[in-house]
Amino acid sequence: MNLAEALRAAVASLSAHKMRSALTMLGILFGVGAVLAMMSIGAGAERQAMRLIDAMGLRNVYVRAVAFPEKEREELRKKSPGLSLRDARAIALAVPQVESVAPRVSLSPYKILSASGKSKAKVFGVAATHAKVHSLALAEGRFFGPDEDESHAQVCVIGSKVRRDLFGLETAVGRDLKVNDVWLTVIGVIEAGSETDREFMGTSIDSPANQILIPLGTARRKFEQEPLADELDEIRVTFAGDADPAASAEVIAALLDRLHGGAADTTLTVPRELLEQSRQTQRLFNIVMGTIAGISLLVGGIGIMNIMLATVLERTREIGVRRAVGARRSNIRDQFLIESFTISLMGGAAGVLAGVAIARGVAAYAGWATVITPGAVILSTSVSILVGLLFGIYPAVRAARLDPIEALRYE
Repeated sequence: MNLAEALRAAVASLSAHKMRSALTMLGILFGVGAVLAMMSIGAGAERQAMRLIDAMGLRNVYVRAVAFPEKEREELRKKSPGLSLRDARAIALAVPQVESVAPRVSLSPYKILSASGKSKAKVFGVAATHAKVHSLALAEGRFFGPDEDESHAQVCVIGSKVRRDLFGLETAVGRDLKVNDVWLTVIGVIEAGSETDREFMGTSIDSPANQILIPLGTARRKFEQEPLADELDEIRVTFAGDADPAASAEVIAALLDRLHGGAADTTLTVPRELLEQSRQTQRLFNIVMGTIAGISLLVGGIGIMNIMLATVLERTREIGVRRAVGARRSNIRDQFLIESFTISLMGGAAGVLAGVAIARGVAAYAGWATVITPGAVILSTSVSILVGLLFGIYPAVRAARLDPIEALRYE
């Protein structure tokens, strides 16, 4: 019997007991589906993490002010001025291998409007280095320079969503908008991108699409801030390529500790460390999900062994007849192995479809990006086939070892 004939015989045997064969395949189906879904969700999470880390920059360290209630802030200001431009200048001068320092202050607008519409954008006062440090690409116009920062120029650069809210599809460059009681002239529009603010490992990442950026000098001079508030809310420090951001962060922490009188009013975020934490979490996720998928495959393999042992018992007389007309033990063994292989192959194929459906369902319901790679499909299918073959060996060998005379007498 050649392979094609053996496969046809295996399919015919399985078709004779459709319900039993389908139930046997369920274990393999769930296992393969779990493996594929796990790998696609994990790959999607890793890709998303890499995008966010790339947006934050592996060579950066973020220094952020800690928000305190007003009563605590009064006591805090007795020993610390809060995050300020003095800190930014000190970091630039005292910390080795600093490439650039980009301070930022967040404003609290109660009114943003133009002649054509209104907006609920976030407004930030930033340094002229902001565009370079954050790798902002402009769709229209230009970014403001150091001279406009120093002269407190009433200009701004807006995100794509702000442009749509305030000016529709019209050209925004050269138009005016009003933030609180200050009129600003638009000199640039940031290229369209994601319009959703994101969070990674507890660190918020603002979308430029819903931002209005104005010169830091203008923000400090012409906009009111809360009493005793920090002068800055964030300082983004970029280091040279060969620097170790984690080690540099320790130097920054020690420097700020001295400048702030030991007050714990700032936090430091190192994207490279966040990436390592993300990878550790991903590894743990893979181990847990892999264990669950492995248990499902083990149950599926036991089901295959059970059904094949029952099949051997049912077909004992058939085995005796085949041996009597010249079939060798290897022929009997191979036939039952092929049946086991066929069950696992069909269950694996159905499991791939189930895994794709699960991954797509997670992506649609939870908004979690999933990535189904050819490698994941091949691995999950290969594992299912291997399980079928391994758990089919014992029944196949048992069938091959049956005594032909005793088999012919079996009722």
